[in-house]
Amino acid sequence: MTVVLTNSPSLTPLLARGALRSPFKRPSPDANFPRTRLVLPGIHVDLARLAAYERVCGFPTGDDALPITFPHVLGFPSAMLLMSDRDFPLPLLGLVHTSIEITRRHPLPATADYELTVYVQELTPHHRGTEAAVVTEARTDGTVIWESRSTYLARHRTNDRAAPPSDKHPLPSPGPLPTIAEWHLAGDVGRRYGTISGDRNPIHLHPLTARLFGFPRAIAHGMWTVARCLAEHGTPGAAFVRAEFRAPVLLPGTVTYAAEGGRFELRGHEGRAHVTGEVRPLLT
Repeated sequence: MTVVLTNSPSLTPLLARGALRSPFKRPSPDANFPRTRLVLPGIHVDLARLAAYERVCGFPTGDDALPITFPHVLGFPSAMLLMSDRDFPLPLLGLVHTSIEITRRHPLPATADYELTVYVQELTPHHRGTEAAVVTEARTDGTVIWESRSTYLARHRTNDRAAPPSDKHPLPSPGPLPTIAEWHLAGDVGRRYGTISGDRNPIHLHPLTARLFGFPRAIAHGMWTVARCLAEHGTPGAAFVRAEFRAPVLLPGTVTYAAEGGRFELRGHEGRAHVTGEVRPLLT
């Protein structure tokens, strides 16, 4: 079923709705999930919001094209509308963004209009629970020019403890990458990114609210960390990006950005990997 939205949903009530429904969810890779496709047509980018996003993530401002990660921000409210739905089987509370793949077929002009489609593609078993794959597509003139596939993990006991991870295409790890830069992250990064993206999850906003969910301090948004890495790394006009979120980044904190060729990673204390990723030119 396809549902056409008249405007982008507001994230704050969706997060609250998802939190209230979380205790009643029964996650399982065999559970039914909504097959609805949400379509949001006629999206025009707010250039002031775009400039603020570029600043907080480290992209150059005033570029004619959207940063490769920005369409995810546009589609995230629709994804939350699906994942906070009563029929979505995974609890929103505790859901962990584990990876994202982005395919950009050519640069997206900042002044163009877009149509976004968001849907849940599948549920798959994971050795720690169940993962959901959520797809976002951006179209112009009926053609998909950008798409992403995010996986979200709900941790729970599984019947088969030997079940393999759901990642069918693990990133290569032949060795540590050479250090390029050290970044000192301010404690307000989560609040700044949350204001721009609309994702005001309390784990990102303040140490006190983060402690309610078991974190000693606020943590950076995963999509901020990968955007910051890609801003530093750069991407071809037509590109494929894959990133895995391995450990939360505590705020404030110091991290190391490392890269070589198409590979990049963000490391923390004692070389612990927070984000690993790769960028490849898209062959057309």
